[in-house]
Amino acid sequence: MSARRVVLIGYGAIAADIAAVLLAARDPGYALAVLLRPGSSSAGRVPEDVPILSGPDAVAAFAPDLVIEAAGHGAVRESVPGCLALGLPVLISSIGALHDEALYADLVATARRGGGRLLLASGALGGLDYVRAVRHASQLDLRYESRKPPAAWSSELRALGHDPAALSRPVTLFSGTAREAAARYPQNLNVAAALALAGPGFEATGVDVVCDPAATGNTHLVRVSSEFGTMSLEIANQPSPTNPKSSWIVAQAILAAVDQHFSPVVMM
Repeated sequence: MSARRVVLIGYGAIAADIAAVLLAARDPGYALAVLLRPGSSSAGRVPEDVPILSGPDAVAAFAPDLVIEAAGHGAVRESVPGCLALGLPVLISSIGALHDEALYADLVATARRGGGRLLLASGALGGLDYVRAVRHASQLDLRYESRKPPAAWSSELRALGHDPAALSRPVTLFSGTAREAAARYPQNLNVAAALALAGPGFEATGVDVVCDPAATGNTHLVRVSSEFGTMSLEIANQPSPTNPKSSWIVAQAILAAVDQHFSPVVMM
């Protein structure tokens, strides 16, 4: 079996973790390329034997089986449309970018025209299968709470007049809808967007953002109730060693999605 061909958009910490696993895989193995803006500072971190691509034409010439976005909301706007227009499946990690209704509609339309597919990674969260199953319930109530330590919210705490190192009690930074949350905190509320897209939408998904000095990891709490039953889910992820706003598990979740994409057996 020939190697599976994959393009990574971006080469930050998450992409590097993904690349390390895929490059070490055997039988059938993976052929990787990385799509970067011209002059990107990330170019120096890309392994020497991995080609760097600069635009849709280069992506088309590489002919990938899958494209993985791991570069942030800007990449969803700038690089994903061109890949979808080529008819490629694109696995998106920066789901929070899709809070922008116009962008989401444009991406879906581009995928339909070109024959591409938008694949949304679960990222740091579990339980999305349950949320999808009850999304059309007439009595659905869905609320998500993000609870992280001060290291994840240093600049936000200082803006509110708090010293992150001296915080002694939980501080609620935000309470509102998933759309507002994803727009306000684009770097660390992809989970809220994933829940909204799996469930009743951005306006009907409630979000609370709490900074807690007692938190030992990035904690996600999801509460769902409907006429079909209830779900209460708590996940405590270790922060990424290189970015405390993100969970270390994210790269593993993307790798699991890659495995599902190529597998003859798919867990829905």
